[in-house]
Amino acid sequence: MSNKTVLITGCNRGIGREAVRLFAENGYNLICCIRKEHPDFSAFVDKLKAQHGINAEILYFEMTDEDAIKEALKPILKERRQIDVLINNAGIATGGFLQMTSMKQLKEVFQINYFSHVLITQQITKLMMRQKNGCVINMGSVAGLDNFAGYTAYGASKAAMMAFTRTIARELAPYNIRVNAIAPGLTDTGMAGQMEEKAWKEMVERTDMNRLGRPEEIARMMLFLASDEASFITGQVYRVDGGM
Repeated sequence: MSNKTVLITGCNRGIGREAVRLFAENGYNLICCIRKEHPDFSAFVDKLKAQHGINAEILYFEMTDEDAIKEALKPILKERRQIDVLINNAGIATGGFLQMTSMKQLKEVFQINYFSHVLITQQITKLMMRQKNGCVINMGSVAGLDNFAGYTAYGASKAAMMAFTRTIARELAPYNIRVNAIAPGLTDTGMAGQMEEKAWKEMVERTDMNRLGRPEEIARMMLFLASDEASFITGQVYRVDGGM
């Protein structure tokens, strides 16, 4: 996998951080996108560079700031750099029944979980279309497939992301660009820790394996979808949920 480059959003913790580690171990060069400077994450990336002999850089921008996103990506587009894999991973989780969900909250969730990733995908797939090759992996959720109560914002934003996946897979296939999504179940990350204990236990009890997923288990699916082993797979949404 050497000399391939992956760009990952939301990668300073949880699933994104595990994706950074796993792709580095498999020889990918890294472009890591996070909100702001974080010494611990910088040290983590420097260690991966030294261990695996890869190139790595960190881009800083808020997912709510579209101008900042464009500015951060501008040098990559101007230099026409090769981006082989784009992983749209950043997101926020929120819960609340319909009457408890403000329009402000709804718009913020969609901005981070959907609109920002559409913008990033527009920018990066320009390069992939020129290359006639590439892979896009979007982070969905079982909450966008199973329509749980209380997910007016989060579940709908993830449903939009998965519909986006299927749509652009058709548009980009002529350019040899594959687009797929992953729909994790409840995973052992900071997002899970934000849930009320009752809701957390109910979701775990719904799974056949009766446990949380681990971030590295989701990252392994990302690596598979990015690999040549998945060369005939596009427009799909893969559940990684322990059986729900």
